[in-house]
Amino acid sequence: MTLQRRIAVLAERAPGETRVAATPETVRKLSALGAVLAVESGAGLSASISDEDYRAAGAEVGPLDAVLANAQIVFAVQGPDPALLGGVASGAWVVAIIDPFGQRAHVDGYAAAGLEALAMEFMPRITRAQSMDVLSSQSNLAGYKAVLVAAGAYGRAFPMMMTAAGTVSAAKCFVMGVGVAGLQAIATARRLGAQVSATDVRSATKEQIQSLGAKPIFVESVAGIEGEGSGGYAGEMSEEYQRAQAELVSAHIAKQDIVITTALIPGRAAPRLVTDAQIASMKPGSVIFDLAAPQGGNVEGTVPDQVVERHGVRIIGYSNTPAHLPADASALYARNLFNFVSAFWHKEQGGPVLDEEIGEAIRLTRGGQVVHPRLQEQGG
Repeated sequence: MTLQRRIAVLAERAPGETRVAATPETVRKLSALGAVLAVESGAGLSASISDEDYRAAGAEVGPLDAVLANAQIVFAVQGPDPALLGGVASGAWVVAIIDPFGQRAHVDGYAAAGLEALAMEFMPRITRAQSMDVLSSQSNLAGYKAVLVAAGAYGRAFPMMMTAAGTVSAAKCFVMGVGVAGLQAIATARRLGAQVSATDVRSATKEQIQSLGAKPIFVESVAGIEGEGSGGYAGEMSEEYQRAQAELVSAHIAKQDIVITTALIPGRAAPRLVTDAQIASMKPGSVIFDLAAPQGGNVEGTVPDQVVERHGVRIIGYSNTPAHLPADASALYARNLFNFVSAFWHKEQGGPVLDEEIGEAIRLTRGGQVVHPRLQEQGG
């Protein structure tokens, strides 16, 4: 069996992608396991990591061809173009956020090249995989950044202020979707002094909202409906629940200054949470930050990476929110990858060997075939 120990770390090529898949910290830790790290020149510059920082940590640094030569594992943030990966070892792993539904041609390319593509965003949400969960680590930072950007765009202060000239009222912030990003958004808005409320289709999140000092806004009139989907994500709701939710949100959203939307269903277009009519009911000068912008948006009219003004309300959404915090986002992502590889490191075989539970969850391609069931259903 080929020893899987040379790890190539690629520079990102997608527009606006500032993150990198390894840091000097994880280079040292992976080297201690017995891996040889090879980092493409300039890979960390956008995340404030120099080539010399990588060399000092023990990595080889060089051009793409030299870095990839005989690599058994390729680390990247976004799934690289298969055409870039010539020279890697037969059956090499590609470990990245691959976006297999949006980048299906890449998946087919990995299969054709005999590569084993591992989609880190498919990591199961189980206790032992928490430290490998790239969606959680990146969503945590995204929720924080969303509130800061909204606060910067809002023409008023967040906290209540008592001054000699009079009182400044606290901003009212409404968070829609209480996953990792939503919880961090609640906590950040509370730290900035806003009055915070939040909603979610999962009734279990009520206690989480209250524990952070925010007010839960939930449909009480429709009983026996639970929005828990597979893997801890929100699922899709009945039409009856959606109508009741829309009425409740419409009444509440008109009173809000800041709205943060975070609802995503993996592999699907983002659900529409805020309509143009609801935007029109908000006060002029209000701000909406749509964290679902990359998947079509929760808010009618969202345009990724543009500030859209509708009815006097500013709507903001980034195509890649974590990339706006490149140093911390890279540090967390790189630790996720280290935790993943180190958890399965097999000393005798000189590299990681996946178990069935996690391997089957994240493996997209192997042996020249697309092997993930969700992709095979789409005609793989």
